[in-house]
Amino acid sequence: MRFLISLLLGLLLIAGVAVFLFTRSANQSNPAGGAIDEAGLAASIDSPWWREADRLVDVDGVQTRVRIEGPDEAPVLVLVHGFSHSLESWDAWAADLSADYRVVRMDLPGHGLTGRDPQARYSVPETVAFLDRLMSELAIERATLIGNSLGGLVTWRQAADHPEKVERLVLLAPGGFSINGVTENPVPVPMGVQFYLTQAPQPVITAATQMLYGDASAMPDGTPERVHAMMRGEGVGQAMVERLRVFTLPEPSADLARIAVPTLVMWGEADVIVPPAHGPQFVAAIPEARLVTYPGLGHVVHEEAPGQTLADLRAFLSAG
Repeated sequence: MRFLISLLLGLLLIAGVAVFLFTRSANQSNPAGGAIDEAGLAASIDSPWWREADRLVDVDGVQTRVRIEGPDEAPVLVLVHGFSHSLESWDAWAADLSADYRVVRMDLPGHGLTGRDPQARYSVPETVAFLDRLMSELAIERATLIGNSLGGLVTWRQAADHPEKVERLVLLAPGGFSINGVTENPVPVPMGVQFYLTQAPQPVITAATQMLYGDASAMPDGTPERVHAMMRGEGVGQAMVERLRVFTLPEPSADLARIAVPTLVMWGEADVIVPPAHGPQFVAAIPEARLVTYPGLGHVVHEEAPGQTLADLRAFLSAG
């Protein structure tokens, strides 16, 4: 998201990496297609991150990687990841929740194994429309939506626009209020950020990924390597640049006030990506919201402390 810009520029300067030192990796390719058959199975993608529970779902021309786990008739949870990441961000939560819930997660357009949108529909409203269409394609009439960062921004806007489709809402350090001068108008994407998203080598990706955690040692093994490889997928880095070029953060209070479902807001107090001070603003604006904060945790509390955060999530989901 646009609010990563200052952080990424700083990391690039510290690393002192020049473009000519980078050799582009081509380990991933954008999927060309894959239809869902009557059993709900799809053609696979040749990737070390493709799993048996994965499928390709055509969402208005975007061949979207979707992973569905858990009992068929269980309540549905839809999990939406943050900017520059993928559905693997939710691995720890999904492993636990899929015992009792139907857990649905995806790679957003321009991310992970979904790859680029042929029509370059990357604005926030277009991404909300994508989520709504995906739910329709999967015949999800009503679900609890859970989103982190960019995913939080998309899920709360879906809840505001389509309250009939949302049972509950869980927001983990969501986007919403203005950061770094981003308002209802997009701002130019600095060359350093464009380099980071399209050409940065592994050490820079590792440094940036570590900044998502209050304690970098809590980062799951292999995370920066996976993030780097997926960002180097065909067209993915450029798609992220295009997303930033149209990224906006209009004043959200009036739209947040339209959210009519119980909402849990979770925030790491050591978050350096989205200010923890935004947490109380969300709770003040959403009628049925409450805030839980976590001392010492960063931007991805579900990855950094899955046990602690799952306890709070499950208590919220089971509340009357």
